[in-house]
Amino acid sequence: MVAAPAWAGEDHVRGGQTVPVYSYEDAVRESVWVQTTLDNDRDGVPDKVAVDITRPRAKGKVPVILEASPYYSCCGRGNESELKQYDANGVITKQPLFYDNYFVPRGYAFVSADIAGTGRSTGCMDVGGREEVLSAKAVVDWLNGRAKATYADGTPAVATRWTNGRTGMIGKSWDGSVANGVAATGVEGLETIVPISAISSWYDYQRYNGVLRIEDYPEYLHRVVNGRPAGVCDAVVQGLDEGSDDATGDYNAYWAERDFRPDARKVRASVLIAHGLNDINVSTTQFARWWEGLRAPKKLWLPQQGHVDPFDIRRAEWVGTLHRWFDRWLQGLRNGVEREPAVTIETAPGTWAHERNWPAAAARTTRVALGDGNGATGTLGGRSTPGSRTWDDNPDLSEAAAVASPNAPVRGRVAFLSAPLTEPVRISGTPTVTLKVQVDKPTTELTARLVDYGTATRVNYLGRGEGITTLATESCWGASTAADDACYRDTAESTVTAGHAVLTRGWQDAAHHVSLRFVTPLRPGRWYSVTVPLQPTDQRIATGHVLGLIVQASDNEYSTPQSTGATIHLDLRGSALNLPLIGRLPTPGAAAPVVAATPASPNRVAPPRSRPLLPDGTGLRSQK
Repeated sequence: MVAAPAWAGEDHVRGGQTVPVYSYEDAVRESVWVQTTLDNDRDGVPDKVAVDITRPRAKGKVPVILEASPYYSCCGRGNESELKQYDANGVITKQPLFYDNYFVPRGYAFVSADIAGTGRSTGCMDVGGREEVLSAKAVVDWLNGRAKATYADGTPAVATRWTNGRTGMIGKSWDGSVANGVAATGVEGLETIVPISAISSWYDYQRYNGVLRIEDYPEYLHRVVNGRPAGVCDAVVQGLDEGSDDATGDYNAYWAERDFRPDARKVRASVLIAHGLNDINVSTTQFARWWEGLRAPKKLWLPQQGHVDPFDIRRAEWVGTLHRWFDRWLQGLRNGVEREPAVTIETAPGTWAHERNWPAAAARTTRVALGDGNGATGTLGGRSTPGSRTWDDNPDLSEAAAVASPNAPVRGRVAFLSAPLTEPVRISGTPTVTLKVQVDKPTTELTARLVDYGTATRVNYLGRGEGITTLATESCWGASTAADDACYRDTAESTVTAGHAVLTRGWQDAAHHVSLRFVTPLRPGRWYSVTVPLQPTDQRIATGHVLGLIVQASDNEYSTPQSTGATIHLDLRGSALNLPLIGRLPTPGAAAPVVAATPASPNRVAPPRSRPLLPDGTGLRSQK
């Protein structure tokens, strides 16, 4: 028997969509604690998840929009870092973000959960692990009558009295990562997820193919969001330190527990992904690998910003998409959103296109040869040529110095340039660089960058707002109360005109060239083929511009380099750049073209390594 839609007998559906008819001011606001099956704080009592609810006073049962987060009391949500607020009795009065303001009047409940070990929940935060995921899953189970909860006074709280259990999870960054993890369990009742700039593999967030991003990172993240008294979670923190294994960079059982991609086939929920193509915090491999593994109905938004919510990029269009998406999958309204083009992508500042899939169907993997050029600056394209390059690991070499002058000798890097493009080309997918190298140490880190050399106005993703500027004006998205308004500072896209831009980056520890699960030390004097995967991207390069490949060893800006001081010899004929390409690179001349030296963007902020990272942004200041 097919269940009646959530809106049966109600009047909040008109013209095929939900409309605001319920009083937001008079909504039911309550707080409950959901019991889990875990006890990782080892106090002999099942861990409990604090859940705050805002729901309409509807006649029938309503679906739920759920955001499970570690940030509700430590760091805040959104561009304005909003925190939860409570009355004197501990009942929620203000929910962060606009989801409750906008959707509750339209016949949805909004539920926010403090994941285990954070906010008012018990248990211990295990940073992407089993406790984190199952604590949020327990909320979905409770909404569907499969778990127990109580109010603060200990009386039972029964969700099935007011909800039909149809749940959608949403969240940016860490919150979206939790949604991915819960969906990967295949839990019944989770109908859709909206992960924004989210993690699908915590190994890839804290490691770059064996390269350490920041030392003692899981412990740092635990400390930032921990809501438990001192000492309660010491055993869990010790487990984070030992399991993450900074010493080797190996992918092990600890990381496998925090890798949701192998279970993408279990995902029953539809998936709406949004991810900045220039996100250097939660890198683009996180969405790309997750996207390719999903078999459920799916949709993708790809702006050119960094770690920014689409609400702060293209606000009206994003809210409209969310509205129709939730109406379709939670309210059961046949509005056709799933039949629209699956991909919405920003091709240039303020210019958007719709496509059927991603990567673009016309993209073909093209092997681009590395040529000797003038013996200093090499060439891209044409036929392979004999030749070699030799450089020493220079961990102090900045990205700005490495890419700004491709024709000049720079210690610690080698450069290869295409001929000026005779037609525009597009890179859509995951580039890789295969390097045939000989190294005089047991390992070295290898870093590769693709650079567009040519003056253009581009989204300023390296600026302080990661591609947006916050304005003084406000706009309102839903109903308000005295305690919780629906108004948010407007934003504008931030751009910069410069002579070059880094399109994508990639890193690889050479001793992990066989497998990420173990180290295979290199033997001096022996040649090895090492592939450096770059971050997935989608970029267009204009006629007359030059495509550059910059290769160096360790990178002190985007990682914590384990520099070995190696000398690297590169055999050009055995090496190549592999591009998912639409269009053709022109055949290069005998020597690489001369590219004018250009300084780094004047709006560039401090590089990532100099700022404390959270999966919700580059430091507590950022776009949460």
